[in-house]
Amino acid sequence: MGKEKDTLDFRVTRNAKIRALVLHPELRRSDAASRSAEANLQEAIGLAQAIELDIVHAEVVAVPRPKPATLLGGGAVERIHDLIEAEAIELVVIDTALTPVQQRNLENNWGSKVIDRTGLILEIFGARARTNEGKLQVELASLSYQRSRLVRSWTHLERQRGGAGFMGGPGERQLEIDRRLIDERIVRLKADLEKVKRTRELHRSARKRVPYPIVALVGYTNAGKSTLFNRVTSSEVRAQDLLFATLDPTMRRVQLPSGKEIILSDTVGFISDLPTDLIAAFRATLEEVTEADVIVHVRDIAHADSAAQREDVLAILQDLDLEETLEKSSIEAWNKADLLDGSAREELETSCATLPESRVICAATTGEGCDRLLDAIDRKLAERRSNIRTRVPLSDGATLAWLYRHGDIRRRRDEGEFAFLEVGLEPADAARFERRQAEAGN
Repeated sequence: MGKEKDTLDFRVTRNAKIRALVLHPELRRSDAASRSAEANLQEAIGLAQAIELDIVHAEVVAVPRPKPATLLGGGAVERIHDLIEAEAIELVVIDTALTPVQQRNLENNWGSKVIDRTGLILEIFGARARTNEGKLQVELASLSYQRSRLVRSWTHLERQRGGAGFMGGPGERQLEIDRRLIDERIVRLKADLEKVKRTRELHRSARKRVPYPIVALVGYTNAGKSTLFNRVTSSEVRAQDLLFATLDPTMRRVQLPSGKEIILSDTVGFISDLPTDLIAAFRATLEEVTEADVIVHVRDIAHADSAAQREDVLAILQDLDLEETLEKSSIEAWNKADLLDGSAREELETSCATLPESRVICAATTGEGCDRLLDAIDRKLAERRSNIRTRVPLSDGATLAWLYRHGDIRRRRDEGEFAFLEVGLEPADAARFERRQAEAGN
């Protein structure tokens, strides 16, 4: 790959303040084989765009042998130093995880601020969090990350802007981290998050008493989950062509074609190489996914790395112990199909035809396929329903109405004073009906 092809000149003109350089180290590792270096670089640029950096230069840097002190080789460090001086670059984004030593040495060599992939993602999360829970989770993850850096800037409790406080900025003081203070703050944050978690559990318990099945939208960041959520629910959740545009979970009630109602949940987007500690810190946000009756995996089917993104999402869901739900109650929504040309669209439709019950072609921006998606959700939920045969007095209109409202009436025969019914009920509803019948003495 020639130098001209490796280098991307890119500028963000709107609200740009910090001049930045984005580097993707091309490490020799087998797990990166499914995604090209150029695609990784473009994703890193997208992450930097999400916090409106002025990206004056971006490139792939080959790293055949990572250096313990600087990750990059001596020649690359020197060449980038000259580039930083020539372009007056203030911030360097390294699209991989750096050790504290590597980060400090690169900053000393280059005379500019350096953040790694984890720091950049935390900056985005800090700028995006809106709910109290989201802000607590961002701060916990940020402090856990900074704690390992020993001496870094810590502006988290005093900063005037969004973000996680790793980049610094005009007028910001550079504070030495007090490990004891951070540890105390982490303890308080964990206690606060436990309170939030208990509140969420109470909300879930209340929903189970209703109850409505939960359907969670998951997917790679920027796959179009929020746009699809807005289309299906007629909501106005923030939906932009940005990585991590959605951080906090949003839930709405939706009526399916059968008349049954569900709670649809829009969740934070996943991304490759997300550190385990970060997943753990945001586990409470993903609890709605672990409680879901059906998972809808929204894929940007027009993206060049759609297959690799799919594997990244599935790996995170498996880390959440959701193998059984994925196997039995998941649907892939092949979104952004409107961006495909004729031949690619034909190939997509052929692939979808092999598993039509678990794959739906859609385009959230135009509304194409949204009705089919709701039908597919209806069918998945129907598969979970147990078949109940019962006899209800025709005079008991309340019970008959309840069964029609909560169940799938598969057969009915009226004879004498009774209605003989065969009904499909969700497991929770089946238990409620048994209690209802026992209390009525039927």
